[in-house]
Amino acid sequence: MTRSYGERDPDGLWNLPAAERNKGAILAALRNELPTSGVVLEVASGAGQHVVHFAKALNALTWLPSDPDGEFRRSIEDRIRSEALENVRAPLDLDVLKRPWPVSGVEAVLCINMIHVAPREATEALIAGSGEALSEGGALFLYGPYRRFGAHTAPSNEAFDARLRAQNPEWGIRDLEDVERFADQAGLRLNGVIEMPANNLSLVFRRTG
Repeated sequence: MTRSYGERDPDGLWNLPAAERNKGAILAALRNELPTSGVVLEVASGAGQHVVHFAKALNALTWLPSDPDGEFRRSIEDRIRSEALENVRAPLDLDVLKRPWPVSGVEAVLCINMIHVAPREATEALIAGSGEALSEGGALFLYGPYRRFGAHTAPSNEAFDARLRAQNPEWGIRDLEDVERFADQAGLRLNGVIEMPANNLSLVFRRTG
């Protein structure tokens, strides 16, 4: 997640308003999709608001945040320390485009609101890297806005897509069918599409043999 969508609080921590708005709804979806134990890798953790919220609620899981941005990683470390969370590991410096990733054998990979603010090749790399990092039967959970069947799901998403592409021509809302095709190539099968607030979707993929 790019820092252009966030702001610092008086303590110097980065905060992403979108993360505060959607963390409750995403947690509700995760409760039905994550295993009861194991390691969950979060890709593009941003300021750490999601991973701290999820780790407090799902404390039998071990959470592994990551972000290529050093300032975000420091923000994550500060949040972990302030909450005294023992089930959250130190954040990894992970860029999805740099493979192999420095982690493997995880039970789940979580990525929220990344692929529409990154080039298309980042989507392919995220999915390919997840296929390599996941254990057998592991889940890849993606959240964000998507096009379906060649069209936007709401006028607000269409307007948002135009703003993204004006900011960076390589950004934009991706087609769910393209994401599913990349997943097939990585040995991941679409297991569920969950309707979320504000015209977003959660996609759940499973690693198969």
